[in-house]
Amino acid sequence: MKKPIKIAIIAVAVLMAVSVVKDLAIKTAVEKGVEAVTGLSLTISGFNVGVLRSAVSIKGLKLHNPKGFTDPVMVNMPEIYVDYDLPAMFGGMIHLKEVRMDLAEFVVVKNRDGKLNLDSLKALTAQKQGKTSQDKSGKPMKMRIDLLKLKVGKAVYKDYSAGGAPSVKEFNIGIDDTYTNIDNPNTLVSLIVIKALSGTVIANLANFDVGSLSSSVTSSLASAQKSMAAAKATVTAAMAETKIAVDSAKATAATAGVTAKGAADTAKKTVESLGGMFKGFGSSKE
Repeated sequence: MKKPIKIAIIAVAVLMAVSVVKDLAIKTAVEKGVEAVTGLSLTISGFNVGVLRSAVSIKGLKLHNPKGFTDPVMVNMPEIYVDYDLPAMFGGMIHLKEVRMDLAEFVVVKNRDGKLNLDSLKALTAQKQGKTSQDKSGKPMKMRIDLLKLKVGKAVYKDYSAGGAPSVKEFNIGIDDTYTNIDNPNTLVSLIVIKALSGTVIANLANFDVGSLSSSVTSSLASAQKSMAAAKATVTAAMAETKIAVDSAKATAATAGVTAKGAADTAKKTVESLGGMFKGFGSSKE
């Protein structure tokens, strides 16, 4: 086998190995991260991380109901696309440039004991209390989503509290919304819940307080927008100061050049004048 071909095969094998390892690492991070924020388990049927691009494609994500609920799944997302910032990840910051979520079905369940599956979502309680998610070390989780595109297809309410077969109501949502600058995982989860319940009577049927949750999310999004605007203003000011400094340096250099040229011209004229004087002395007759 020729050496170039052998090197190419080895390179491809290494890239494939790196891709598999990276896929498993990020898949595990996603699963653990979602479980930490929601308090619930999830499964993913397909997961692919780009080798040359900072993109993640997730297929068949299902967030499961807690114990004590007959229905196994609360959230069914057939597809999620994420464009992430890899250097930021190494620095401990979850910076997602773009997230596209396709939520096909959101199922709200009241079990036979009258408990609501929504009350098991840790993120909702934390959002109402103004808390942020924490990482494994107990420190606040650093996260920012620049652009979120959220689609919600259908919401379902199932009530088992009366005994026997559940009372089932379905609502077609058809939401396709866009949001920017989300900096709290709890806000993200709460926003998804609010949009899934919007345009339905599920909150009333389940006696779920969506009003205070909505107010908290609105406040969090507004705060994130202000923080981002302040950060942009700081960067703009720094760039303006840098430009002023550069322009000043250029002006100083130009002035120095003019001054140097003037000094050189003066020196030249002086030499020429002295030369003329010496020349006159040399040509004089006694």
